[in-house]
Amino acid sequence: MSRLKKLVVVVVVVLGLAVGGVAWAYPSVAAAACPGCYGLRSAGDGVYVEEGVPPASVLATVAAARRLVGDFYGGRVTSPRVLACGTDACYTGIGGGREKGVAVLNRAVMLSPGGLDPVIASHEMAHVELHARVSGEVPQWFDEGLAVVVSGDPRYLKPAGAGDRCLVEPPGPLPVTLTEWLKAASADRQTYAKAACQVSRWLSGHGGRDGLLRLINDLNTGTPFTTATR
Repeated sequence: MSRLKKLVVVVVVVLGLAVGGVAWAYPSVAAAACPGCYGLRSAGDGVYVEEGVPPASVLATVAAARRLVGDFYGGRVTSPRVLACGTDACYTGIGGGREKGVAVLNRAVMLSPGGLDPVIASHEMAHVELHARVSGEVPQWFDEGLAVVVSGDPRYLKPAGAGDRCLVEPPGPLPVTLTEWLKAASADRQTYAKAACQVSRWLSGHGGRDGLLRLINDLNTGTPFTTATR
């Protein structure tokens, strides 16, 4: 075997090991890149479903979720892939955990059997939309609270038009980092309600969508979050 052929073989083997390593260590990333590799079939419009899951139902859910995000922002700049599982085995297989849904690298949204509804789907899409629009740092409580507001999740927020939409008052500072958030939210699910309360009140006092878009612009020009949200 010539040196060139040996080099080609080595490169192919290394690439194969690398891809296999990613699939083993980060199945959600691999599934987002290749849904078919995990048994998900295309339902069209960037949506992939597990065998046995009605495509029309998931497509309707995704369309409703996209409308929620688009209506809130006045349009969308993102359209993440959606991976929808009808069984726990499927969701675990693509890297899911105990959550109902999750955003993957701001490129895809994974939905568990309990997350096949517009509220959960739009919550995760809201994360993707915000991250695509913002280049500056946003504290985790604001990211999560905004996603609750966008989705209108009735578990954590009163309906729009109810005046003050808060269900739970934030007693003090909320988690800033993802690690802090995961720890707090696992101990108290109402952490989402507290964040949603704080964000909804901020939006009410800063012009709603227009205020949020100004905040995003300020963050993108280098203004610190604490200064931009005053």
